[in-house]
Amino acid sequence: MTRGKLKLYIGSAPGVGKTYKMLADARMLIEEGRDVVLGLIETHGRRETAAMIGSLEQVPLLEVLYKDKVFLEVNVDAIIARQPDIVLIDELAHTNAPGSIRKKRYQDVSALLDAGINVYSAVNIQHFESLLFKVKEVTGVEVRERIPDPFLGEADEILLVDVTPQTLRERLEQGKIYRKEKIEQSLNSFFSLQNLASLRELSLRQVADEVDDQVYQTRLLIEKDPKLLQERILVCVQLNGNARKLIYRGFRMASRLKADLYILTILPGPENKLSAGQAEVLAMLRESGSLFDAEVLIRIQGERSIAATITAVAKHHRITQIVLGQSARTRWQEIRRGSIVNQIMRQNRGIDLQIVSDDQV
Repeated sequence: MTRGKLKLYIGSAPGVGKTYKMLADARMLIEEGRDVVLGLIETHGRRETAAMIGSLEQVPLLEVLYKDKVFLEVNVDAIIARQPDIVLIDELAHTNAPGSIRKKRYQDVSALLDAGINVYSAVNIQHFESLLFKVKEVTGVEVRERIPDPFLGEADEILLVDVTPQTLRERLEQGKIYRKEKIEQSLNSFFSLQNLASLRELSLRQVADEVDDQVYQTRLLIEKDPKLLQERILVCVQLNGNARKLIYRGFRMASRLKADLYILTILPGPENKLSAGQAEVLAMLRESGSLFDAEVLIRIQGERSIAATITAVAKHHRITQIVLGQSARTRWQEIRRGSIVNQIMRQNRGIDLQIVSDDQV
């Protein structure tokens, strides 16, 4: 069976018109004779969006009972049974109700693609995993519903739905995005001009990077040039609070350089001797491997020094760049035991080192 094709409508913030545009495109396709249905559309009470739905066919939603409440989710089995050419599924980053077959909506979309059905879906840029800390830095909000960045790479077509921050604020003031009681608070927080401008820049960069990656992959197929695959990035993390930030920084670097990504941690001893906090970080590292299509390397500190272990891993995997966090050693410890960074530099010729301070990761 041929896998279905995915078209993503990406925006910088709620209200830019992703769902409206997706519905407008669906109407045009129906006029052209295509079989298009709605899998799930969220209008958020917006009249223009609801009007655009009109008489479009809606596949019955799946009812999930949880704690005496009924939640409506995408009915994957019903859509597969219906076998449309194209199905529209909104709110890609949504977390399904407990008891659903799949935890996340993007996993429902993957199941439909595997079944040979083409999917149109919409998502805002702040829901991509690697941008978690960037978005929090910009807006002060930690986005809870996120999708792994590699899923963006599965899209056959990406459409950036873009409006200026000024236009978006005007839409908000006119009551076209949120209810009246939320307008004033939103204008002074998430929808401030500075926030919207920063989110718009993030979305433009992310989409540009993805388009560049698609061009790169096409070149690989045509030219089959092995030189294009030489970059390999090794992110070295400790089992502490900065590990996640450092991994996200490394992933963004790897994405821009089209590099293979490796994540290395050196345990102080056997896993069953780790503290609860260290074990939690280690579990996060393993999860990051699947999130970011990275190879997670776990070593136990033995007779070799930390620098020697990093060097051995770098040589074995032909690493071209090593990313390290700020050293936790005091100046006195570095005098007595030496700087890990200096040791790595001496032992690794031809490898670039990126030292990321705690406030920049």
